[in-house]
Amino acid sequence: MKRCISILIFMVILFISGCSNVTNQEAKAEYVLRLGHLQTETHPYHKGATKFKELLESKSDGRIQIDIFPSSQLGNGRDQIEGAQIGSIHFHIGSVAPVTNFAPKFNVLNIPYLFESREHAFKVLDGEIGEDLASNLPNRGLINLGFMENGWRHMTNNKQPIKTSYDASSLKIRVQESPPYISFIKALGSTPVPVPFGELYTALEQKVVDGQENPLAQIYLNKFNEVQKYLTLTAHNYDAAVFIMSKTTFDTLPADLQQVVKESAKEAIKYERQVALDDENELLENLRKTDIEIEENPDLNSFRKAVRPVYKEFEESIGKDLFDKIDALK
Repeated sequence: MKRCISILIFMVILFISGCSNVTNQEAKAEYVLRLGHLQTETHPYHKGATKFKELLESKSDGRIQIDIFPSSQLGNGRDQIEGAQIGSIHFHIGSVAPVTNFAPKFNVLNIPYLFESREHAFKVLDGEIGEDLASNLPNRGLINLGFMENGWRHMTNNKQPIKTSYDASSLKIRVQESPPYISFIKALGSTPVPVPFGELYTALEQKVVDGQENPLAQIYLNKFNEVQKYLTLTAHNYDAAVFIMSKTTFDTLPADLQQVVKESAKEAIKYERQVALDDENELLENLRKTDIEIEENPDLNSFRKAVRPVYKEFEESIGKDLFDKIDALK
């Protein structure tokens, strides 16, 4: 009996001690900040977010605590960016498309076949062009801490194998709510249908749309292969991911913590890009083991030719000189 009482007392002490530690940790954090994204906990976004959390909490000596909310828990992309504007959400990692509603210059990154390689994309995103694209965001209450990676976007559908651009016609394809993506699908002779990402699996399952376009990580981790018959490696867009921070939140931080945020973001971006690259081959191998039929060598020249009108359409609003600058960095 005495032994049981002793064990019970010991457990109570451990519990109280544990609660005390949690309370002390929470008390130590001067800033408890929320980071949201739309993907699963196995996606490179989440791995990048987790690395950022580790770095920032360590470098700030616990003065900043980051709570991560994956899988659209804080709303869709636009919801989260609007939350960052008012400071209810402090960080957001996501696709460029929703940001174009606040900074139209970002539309250039949604133009199909803009980048020749990942290295080409990095030269653009990490240099003067990337800084210029984000230059107006502070006026909208936002800061872009840099660009993570969402990978190359590919097409899936339920109707037919796609080997050429002609095969991609006469389909209903889900797209992001972005003018260049909409124009891309129209240039292929198909119908673009904007659908929020969180509703996409159901839209495919119920055949509201015939197909969609996304990187391999989204396709596999969200199990789109369960509701799609064909995958074509079109690599029509290198999908840079913005790492948005609320300017209101940034401005409330003292200068030393602002610097820590920037440093941690830079390291987390480098880490996430490598994770995304490492994952890509594994994801493709995993998809090969599923029932989805994969066209790994489509006629990309036919796609590039088909989308030329998209460049003409946006040449005036984006600027031919910007296209030329990007092309010069190849």
